Amino acid sequence: MDTTIAAISTAVSASGIGIIRISGPESMDVISRIYRSKGGKKKIKEAETHTIHYGYIYDGEEEVDEVLVMIMRAPRTFTGEDTVEIDCHGGVYAMNRVLETVLKNGAKTAQPGEFTKRAFLNGRLDLSQAEAVMDVIQAKNDYALKSSMNQLKGSVQKAIKNIRGDLLYEIAYIESALDDPEHISLDGYPQRLMRIVEKEEKELQHLLKTASDGKIIREGIQTVILGKPNAGKSSLLNILVGENKAIVTDIAGTTRDILEEYITLNGITLKMVDTAGIRETQDVVEKIGVSRAREMAKKADLILYVVDSSTSLDENDEEIISLLRDKKAIVIYNKTDLEPVVDMEELKTRIQHPVIPVSAREETGIRELEEEIKAMFFGGNISFNDQVYITNARHKEALEEANASLLMVKQSIELGMPEDFFSIDLTNACESLGRITGESVGEDLVNEIFSKFCMGK
Repeated sequence: MDTTIAAISTAVSASGIGIIRISGPESMDVISRIYRSKGGKKKIKEAETHTIHYGYIYDGEEEVDEVLVMIMRAPRTFTGEDTVEIDCHGGVYAMNRVLETVLKNGAKTAQPGEFTKRAFLNGRLDLSQAEAVMDVIQAKNDYALKSSMNQLKGSVQKAIKNIRGDLLYEIAYIESALDDPEHISLDGYPQRLMRIVEKEEKELQHLLKTASDGKIIREGIQTVILGKPNAGKSSLLNILVGENKAIVTDIAGTTRDILEEYITLNGITLKMVDTAGIRETQDVVEKIGVSRAREMAKKADLILYVVDSSTSLDENDEEIISLLRDKKAIVIYNKTDLEPVVDMEELKTRIQHPVIPVSAREETGIRELEEEIKAMFFGGNISFNDQVYITNARHKEALEEANASLLMVKQSIELGMPEDFFSIDLTNACESLGRITGESVGEDLVNEIFSKFCMGK
């Protein structure tokens, strides 16, 4: 924390503008050694905070690039330290040349995530907000971006802080009563604590219920396309992706392996998985593909079962129908442009999953499919006004541990255990919740979290 760090904070590729960020106690000294204003008037080290200056970066007497320099003085900066950002031309060589000049004049290369890590250590962000920074960068859809922005604004922090604050009050009360029983009575306290614990337990369970939606918001819906050969699976994938990713022929068994593509429908990311047609085969390679299709179906969040409406159902369809049990699934009643052989109403009654008529050839029914997927996973609507979504697996694990500790408190109350038993489990719950916000985490965990960040952030 006593060093001054620097890194390129934009993508290292040809672009209009590149940004080199400097942060630390010597940031103003570093920039004053390499920056010259066009008019050569005011020294940049004396510039007011949050001002932008036009000039040049020099390496000794060599002019490196024409730049804009932003001066931001502590503590009103992202890291909480003196910070300088150099906006230079976005060529790869130009950015590296400016960074090289910065490093030659007193800064050290920043580690991945070190700027955000300093923001956390300086109290500018809690750990859940810091993690949300990376989630914003990696967001694949509108919902993921909104959820990450909510967390960056402190939605998770606020929810956890409220629960943790209530529990800390009860711990302090118990400890005070045990230290000073003459003035603080615990008569009737277990019954009062039970009501408080049940209230906080409901809050934790409410947050945990959002974790499945949160995982889908962040990572997308694992969507597996199943069907017998030539049902139109690959054609459906190509329509949804918007380009010919999968080979489509009239030859049964063309798709032999797993093909994965990410798409966004109505703001929801789907990880689409096209699979080999389900059938009995003697072909060794195709047999492996069919086996993989069955395995992918078991792991799927959603199965799209493509039925060729122009051919009768057979034993291969029967196997696929068995794979749909206890799974979220939508039946794609495909090839509606041909004379139907399979009765759609009969299919609805038998399978008891939504059935959407589609023609992959004529590209009809796709909008209805999109609406059905959205309704199936989010009840047709996702609100970020007052809803907190748990999207981080680390947060979910900590919430589960806190919930288990509160269950232990309830059991201790029901068994009539001494009050110090309550305090132990309440403290464990607080420790678990503190890991989410960073109030009770070790250095190793902090380093591990920030090591996953991109360079320059």
